[in-house]
Amino acid sequence: MKKNLGKVMALYPMPLVVVGTMIEGKPNWLIAGHVGIIGHDRLMLSSMKNHYTNIGVRENKVLSVNIVDEKLLPKADYVGSVSGFKIDKSEVFSWHIGEFGAPILEESLLVMECHVEDIYETIAFDNFVLEISATLAEESILNAEGKIDYNILKPILFEFPTYSYYKTGDFAGKCLKLDKEKNHE
Repeated sequence: MKKNLGKVMALYPMPLVVVGTMIEGKPNWLIAGHVGIIGHDRLMLSSMKNHYTNIGVRENKVLSVNIVDEKLLPKADYVGSVSGFKIDKSEVFSWHIGEFGAPILEESLLVMECHVEDIYETIAFDNFVLEISATLAEESILNAEGKIDYNILKPILFEFPTYSYYKTGDFAGKCLKLDKEKNHE
């Protein structure tokens, strides 16, 4: 029997990312666990309105979405624990400016440089609808076909209700093929 938990967001865990944008000539970094796919070429970043990073996103209309792996996690956690209003986070990571003007984390193995297409506001959140302008991947995480191999990358996941990080798990099967594989056993 299922228990009604009320209006609880239950789509966790989610990929953990570090968002980068420029503010007054310096990069600012924000850890984000509220990022979602809204199409094959668009995503949405949901960020509380009081985040310093939102200033740069609104002004520049460009940002980077840097996937966090286990090696990057300690620094990512740090930038999520301090406010850009109080602490200059510009030198936490090695970075360079991407082709479209967003600061790109050197340490992230997979980065999407994005343009803001729209902003949907709710009471407490700015929800940035983003068009992917470029996806940058270290060759070490690509398979023989040149596609991202998430078994090599092993992105970290974020689970909100307990504020916990999780490692990605083992391979479970090929999408849209499990029934066929089962019938051939």
